[in-house]
Amino acid sequence: MTDILIKAARIIDGSTDRAQDAVDIRLADGLVQELGPTLAPGAETMVIDAADHVVMPGLVDAHVHVNALEVNLKVNGQLPDPIVTIGAMNMMHRMLMRGFTTVRDLGGATGAFRQAMDAAPIPLPRLNICGKALSQTGGHTDQRGPLDRSPTDGYQDRLGTMGVICDGVGEVRQAAREQFRTGADFLKIMANGGVSSPSDPIHFLGFSREELLAMVEEANNVGSYAAAHLYTDDAIRRAVECGVRSLEHCNLITAETARLAAAAGCIACPTLITYEKLMSEGPSLGLPQASIAKVDDVRLKGLESLSIMQEAGLPMAYGSDLLGGMQPHQSGEFEIRAQVLPIPTVISSATHVAAQLLNMEGAIGTLAPGAFADVLLVRRDPLDDVSILSGQGEGLAAIVKAGNIVKMDMRTQ
Repeated sequence: MTDILIKAARIIDGSTDRAQDAVDIRLADGLVQELGPTLAPGAETMVIDAADHVVMPGLVDAHVHVNALEVNLKVNGQLPDPIVTIGAMNMMHRMLMRGFTTVRDLGGATGAFRQAMDAAPIPLPRLNICGKALSQTGGHTDQRGPLDRSPTDGYQDRLGTMGVICDGVGEVRQAAREQFRTGADFLKIMANGGVSSPSDPIHFLGFSREELLAMVEEANNVGSYAAAHLYTDDAIRRAVECGVRSLEHCNLITAETARLAAAAGCIACPTLITYEKLMSEGPSLGLPQASIAKVDDVRLKGLESLSIMQEAGLPMAYGSDLLGGMQPHQSGEFEIRAQVLPIPTVISSATHVAAQLLNMEGAIGTLAPGAFADVLLVRRDPLDDVSILSGQGEGLAAIVKAGNIVKMDMRTQ
């Protein structure tokens, strides 16, 4: 780690509608140490003049699948673990180079995988995980079609699979406990039908109320929370009533349910970019026809859902949920959301709102003293043009993650 002093930093973190007044920021020991108007460098300090840039905390993508090398998730689950490991490592590195210093995996990455990534020879984002998502037989992540009688034994042991299949209160409790035993930070429940699996139309409700309540209780018992894959209003309302905190996707939510979720303290995580790319690129990347036919069921309501949740006061974290060759579009969610939401709100989704969702307030998504030293120097003000955050990180002059310099394309002293 390098001691770093960033001079004349105009900070943008989504909490204000303009860049904050210039301040100096001292980074050391992997943390933000202090902010002040005239901080002096030490003998070994690297000094960065940020006067011609704006400064942001590292971004947070709260819905990724780092092990999804293939759009066809049945094929992905058949890949050998070494191929998935190396592919995921390279994919995560590219996420970091787009400015995402923390990512939350919503099904696939295991505790053992995270330990391996901590030893990776290249810089990677911080990884928050649920382990394998929990799915009922025939639910989202059960990749067997209606004619497939294959047993599910060992299914959860493959690194390339997104979830485990469990049925009944006893099995779901055991599956939940197994995720936490092996290193999960939170629990993921497949509580609704989905696009990428063959046997669950969008309107399907995943699990019984009793099963949902059991999984939520198991998450709460370890001081964590449950996230759920949700599209339809019925599924969202039922999940809120059962205590689910993190509401993934929410494309078909109504105003009444959004208000209920906000009052319950939930946080939504829309992922609109994935539906745009599933429609435009999915067929050429191997997305099965049965999945393509379901995309528009949720895609066409995406922007409307953002407006509904914003008006209801339901906080929204940033998510991309991209698979395989669509992953380079990760930053495209910024521009989609900016079509209907104020840019500060869009930025806050990838900073302090995402930090709140991950139970990491004060540690990520901020440049306050004590936070991880995750810093971006941006070439232009994203409040004027949020597209500067899009692409593959071209708009970022410097990236620092936990005090380590990942990218430096500007002069230092």
